[in-house]
Amino acid sequence: MTDGEQRYDAEEDTPLGGYAALATTFAAAVGLFAVTARRRGLRLPDTVPAWDVAMLGAATFKMSRLLTKDKVTSFLRAPFTRREREGEASEVMDAPRGTGLRRAVGDLVSCPFCTSTWVAGGLVGTYAVAPRAARLVAAGLSAVVVSDWLQYAWSATEQKAEG
Repeated sequence: MTDGEQRYDAEEDTPLGGYAALATTFAAAVGLFAVTARRRGLRLPDTVPAWDVAMLGAATFKMSRLLTKDKVTSFLRAPFTRREREGEASEVMDAPRGTGLRRAVGDLVSCPFCTSTWVAGGLVGTYAVAPRAARLVAAGLSAVVVSDWLQYAWSATEQKAEG
C-alpha cells in the first residue's frame, strides 16, 4: 500500500478525530435524551402529523441558516471560522479554520446542511417533551421563512419594474 492509499484525503487535513468527537457528542445527547425520557415516563407520540413535520422542517431550515450564514450570529462561528466573503441577502460565507476538533466544529457551524441535523435533533427533542412549545418555536421560524420568500419576491418585482 502506498502512502497515498493510507491517507483519507490528498491533503491529509480532514479532521476525522474531530468529526468522530462531534458524532459521539450527538449520539450521546440522543442517548441521554432517550434514557431521561424513559426514566421520567415520557410518552412519545405514536405519530407526528404531516403539518408538524413540514413546520419542523421549515424551522430546521431557517434555524440552520441563521446559525451558519447570518451576520448577527458571526460571534458564535468566529472562534472556529474565518470570513471569506459576503453572500446574498446579508448572508456571509465562512470557512473553517484550525485543525482537529476546532476545524471539525468550523466545518459544522459553516454548513447549514450539517447544522440542520443538530437543529432538527433539538427541535424534535423539544417536540417530544413539550409539543406546544416546539410548535410555537417552529411556527415562528417558519413565519420567517415565509417572510424571506416574500422579501425575495418583492425584490424581484422591484428589479423588473426598474429594468
